Amino acid sequence: MTTTPLATSPITIFFIVLAIILLAPILLNRLRIPHIVGMIVAGVVVGPYGFHILDRDSSFQIFGEVGILYLMFLAGIEIDMYHLKLNFRKGILFGILTFVIPMAMGTAVSYYTLHLNLPTSVLLASMFASHTLISYPVAARYGVTKTPSVLISVVGTIFAVVGALLALATVVNINNEGSFDPTSTFMLLGEMIIYCLSIAWIYPRLTRFFFKRFSDRVTQYVFILALVFLSAWIAKLIGLEGVLGAFLAGLVLNRYVPPASPLMARIEFVGNAIFIPYFLIGVGMMINLSLVANWATITVSAIMLAVALSSKWIAAWIAQLCYRMSGSDRRMFFGLTTAHTAVALAVVTIGYNTVMPDGSRMMGETILNSTVLVILITCAIAPIVTAKAAASIKLRMLEEEEKGEEPDSSSVSSGRSVTNMLVPVSNPVTAPGLMELAIMISGLHRPRHDLSVYTLHVRNDNTPKSRAIGRVSLDLARQVASAADLPVTPIERFDLNTITGVVNVTEERDINTIVMGMHRKSTVVDSFLGPKIEQLLSLTRRMLVISRCYTPINTVSRLIVYAQANAQFEAGFRQWVMTVGNLAHELGCRTIFCCHPDMHPAIRSVLRREKYAIRAHFREVADSDDFPLIANKINDDDIFIWISSRPGSVSWSTETSELPAFISRYFSRNNLIVIYPEISADGLRVQTFADPLAVDFAVGSPSLWSKIPQWIKVAIARYRHISGKKRSRTDLDL
Repeated sequence: MTTTPLATSPITIFFIVLAIILLAPILLNRLRIPHIVGMIVAGVVVGPYGFHILDRDSSFQIFGEVGILYLMFLAGIEIDMYHLKLNFRKGILFGILTFVIPMAMGTAVSYYTLHLNLPTSVLLASMFASHTLISYPVAARYGVTKTPSVLISVVGTIFAVVGALLALATVVNINNEGSFDPTSTFMLLGEMIIYCLSIAWIYPRLTRFFFKRFSDRVTQYVFILALVFLSAWIAKLIGLEGVLGAFLAGLVLNRYVPPASPLMARIEFVGNAIFIPYFLIGVGMMINLSLVANWATITVSAIMLAVALSSKWIAAWIAQLCYRMSGSDRRMFFGLTTAHTAVALAVVTIGYNTVMPDGSRMMGETILNSTVLVILITCAIAPIVTAKAAASIKLRMLEEEEKGEEPDSSSVSSGRSVTNMLVPVSNPVTAPGLMELAIMISGLHRPRHDLSVYTLHVRNDNTPKSRAIGRVSLDLARQVASAADLPVTPIERFDLNTITGVVNVTEERDINTIVMGMHRKSTVVDSFLGPKIEQLLSLTRRMLVISRCYTPINTVSRLIVYAQANAQFEAGFRQWVMTVGNLAHELGCRTIFCCHPDMHPAIRSVLRREKYAIRAHFREVADSDDFPLIANKINDDDIFIWISSRPGSVSWSTETSELPAFISRYFSRNNLIVIYPEISADGLRVQTFADPLAVDFAVGSPSLWSKIPQWIKVAIARYRHISGKKRSRTDLDL
């Protein structure tokens, strides 16, 4: 083995690393081996203990540290918070199991078999108890990160790592002070609680403030990374591991980075393409295969490996029995919690550098070398087990979807739902925001869903200025969609006017959802929607989504949905509920449905059947007289969604025509989305002198006397609104 690496030029080093990142997945996919194992093996081959092509210099140390932090950050930011809360208690129990069992077994084996003293045995056992989610990208690649077994493993990981760090701090304190002092342990625990509460309180407010003022995606990406590494740095200052700080930052920033947003696509791309592979290659470069020739090291590493694997498997097996889960879930528990890297290296490094009173090291070279070998084997086993478990879980999910499938009018014969969405753009300023909203309501990541998105610019002149505006608008919309991995078909059309072009494209492309920006009144005589949208409503029966958002949509706190009476009888009822569900799922915020009590079961049925995991709350609204009461409880960072209706449709009434005036008065400074659901081809009945009974009188109107108390409430609400009383942030009044 040469003393100097073969490659010393930065260009050559970076080329070799990129070649490994490129070729390792391609070659190992043919052998059905997870690419994570290939990265580690490649690090062994090219590292200082292999052919010494590369040296583990400062670049690998820096990128490796960044990679493990990035890995934990991705694990936190990709978690479905709704399902995480549902499985949190199970995760705590699994965390106790996966910490206590390895601690007990590791301490006993180290004390009685390896003949270490008690503090050293506890320190080594903390290495067995901790683990790293190195195989989490495998679960993400299979799309099973929202399953209970993965979420329980993530919660258990945090508990196990925190417990291992507390045990580590206790042992170090005993070695320094000569006796156990609980004060330092409680101090560390108190600092950790204060640290977590501070991050959870400061980060959301800081992120919302920054995103409202800077919309550039590159700037937002750098800001997110800065918060992640700041959290990791502070965690190290108080005696915790940086991986905990990165994971906590991911959890807190989770709802501000929607899964289908261009920002999330950038975060995942950079991490999976550069930082995480660098970390894996760096782990392989630390492994010295020549240690295999040392029988003492082989014996100790075999004992340590047996404890590491058996203790984690027993914890996974007990968790499977307690939760009555399948064998694939047990394998997922084991695969995600069996790899040892960051905390294990920290433990043995501290033990190796700690000198006992007699001059010996707390952990000798044999323990250090055996730990490195344990890291190699567990990092190789974990992705393989996780891949097999993820494949079984994914297959089970697909089978359950097939069994639970029912024929539906909006689905094709193959059982796949179809959405053809049109996004008309008129100028470069509003085009990116409209496309981002369209991505979030489209259900991009929903299974068995065929999605086609078209962006349209209509012009009625051929001047160079008009052509330039159209092409720039279409390019900006396409860039936003491309960043989210959504293919978009741009359409530049010459037509009589905008509405004629939109209607013609709607019929030509079989569009069922149109997303547009809201008209802004320029004169006193302008209507709420404007003449163009009013004309479009009369010419098409498709669902129309009209948006007016003053703040970035990913900073929204709540969705307040107001649906008119009898909206559940419209042909497009299921479609608009799914649209709201898609938006709520992407934003991760609470959704409050304010509607007639008869509509609550219908909305719950759609959400349950389509498996929307959102925080849905329901408030009773008897009639439109409650509208001002709702307006008084909506904050500036909420989105008010009004489910309206076309004249003559099932849910339309004379009160519907009065609502635009209320909205103009009470929601002039609020984020607003107006949805006109799709109506059936033969269901549109316009009231005329020839058909005076077009309005449905089947639903009885309340008497005059019954409305008097409600009028009093409305008058009080209007007075409070005009007087500028501070709005309440509670949901109980809605």
